Order: sequence, then C-alpha cells, then structure tokens
Amino acid sequence: MNQNNFFKWLPQEIALHIFGELDIQSLCRASMTCVSWFATIRNNDSLWKPHCLAIQDVCKREVDDDRKSGYSWRDILLRNYKKSQVKLGWLSGRYSNICSPISLPESIMCPMDAETWGEILEAELRRPNHKQIS
Repeated sequence: MNQNNFFKWLPQEIALHIFGELDIQSLCRASMTCVSWFATIRNNDSLWKPHCLAIQDVCKREVDDDRKSGYSWRDILLRNYKKSQVKLGWLSGRYSNICSPISLPESIMCPMDAETWGEILEAELRRPNHKQIS
C-alpha cells in the first residue's frame, strides 16, 4: 500500500470521525491536503455543524436566520465565523477603552448590521466602568 494514499483505504466513517475531532483551523488545513480530503470535508455537513453551534453562542440570530434560509452548516460557518470572532471581542469588552478609531487593529473589523452594533452598544452601556457622556 502506498503510504501517500492511506486515506483511501480508511472506511469513510473512520475518516469522518477523525476529521470530526479537529478544531476549525485544523479542519480547514486538512481540507487543503489533497483532493480526496477536500471533497470529504467540504461535502460532509456534519463536520461543520459543531463549529456552527459554537459560534451560535455569539451569533445566534445570524445562525438561526441562515438555517431558516436553507444554508448548509459549512456555508453558515463561512458567512459568520469572522463576524463571531469580532463580535465576541467587542462583547467581551476587549475594545471598550480605545482612544481613537486608529487604535483598533484592522483585522478586528468586518461588516455588521445595525442589530449587532446595537447588541455591542448595550453591552458597553452595561459595563460597570462605563463612563457616561454628558
């Protein structure tokens, strides 16, 4: 057996179990390994669902809306992953004490709707160290 092709000898269930144990970054890296891994990972929605459920804690409305619209778990993750990371940073107060917009790293910005910014503003106003603007 050619060691470079060991994957094709694995039963699909075993491969999916292995891929199912990977975090999102490792799963994406694994999908770039070869054509068969790419196809297996891309076309198996059950691999993406746990990652979507994890971002649903931060982006519940967005994930629920995408599910209602018929998006696959993979597409939902692609649509909402970066947003969930940015939103989590804002909601956790990571950017609460910025001096100016240029203090924000560009990598933390992404398009967000008015409802999301409203959630962030509400979280800021609830913070104990929030200073009222007079």
